[in-house]
Amino acid sequence: MAVLALPADTVRPVRRLSQLLVGLVLYGVSMALMYRASLGLDPWDVFHQGVAGRLGLSIGTVVLLTGACVLLLWLPLRQRPGIGTVGNVLVLGVAMDRTLALLPAQHLLAVRIALLAGGIVLNGLATGLYIGARLGPGPRDGLMVALHRRTGRSLRLLRTGLEVTVLLAGIALGGSAGVGTVAYALAIGPLAQFFLRRCTVPAAPADRGRPERMNFAPRSPGSSRGGGGVS
Repeated sequence: MAVLALPADTVRPVRRLSQLLVGLVLYGVSMALMYRASLGLDPWDVFHQGVAGRLGLSIGTVVLLTGACVLLLWLPLRQRPGIGTVGNVLVLGVAMDRTLALLPAQHLLAVRIALLAGGIVLNGLATGLYIGARLGPGPRDGLMVALHRRTGRSLRLLRTGLEVTVLLAGIALGGSAGVGTVAYALAIGPLAQFFLRRCTVPAAPADRGRPERMNFAPRSPGSSRGGGGVS
């Protein structure tokens, strides 16, 4: 019996959309793992946790609302969102809250360290998957690129400035920073780069040679790193 083979131009969009969805869900799961580790969050989640505590909302809801607010900042900068951008806003917070509902708080230090390590590695994989799908950056990464184009400032400087700002604001609001914050900042760049090389979907023959609208991995404070913290 002959096996039906779909054309490459049909398979590629299906793969990209599937990879995007899997990447975003895993990103939300990784955020929940780091949250349950209680050893310090990435800068954006320190901010999200602080706001959630002040407003009495779930942290996933704050992730969603913050992403939507950052996306609105794209309008005056004339930055165009992609499917991945909208998916980032809608999926991350939901996936995080659902995972937190299934994963109870942990008290053993060994378990918490394992959760932190697993969360950081999973975050790197998720970054490679969703950015590698080439369907649009997260709201925060897109904002950095738009500011870079408008101001001429380096992406590293802009990203570092924003993440330090949200980190300090999050600490002031009661968010948890700690050894996990430092570990994330040091590890996520190399991890995101490693997985991006293996997860990026090749461009279609007709698209080769065309400049990508977005082609950079998220950066953590002080690093040259997709995924931003939350992207």
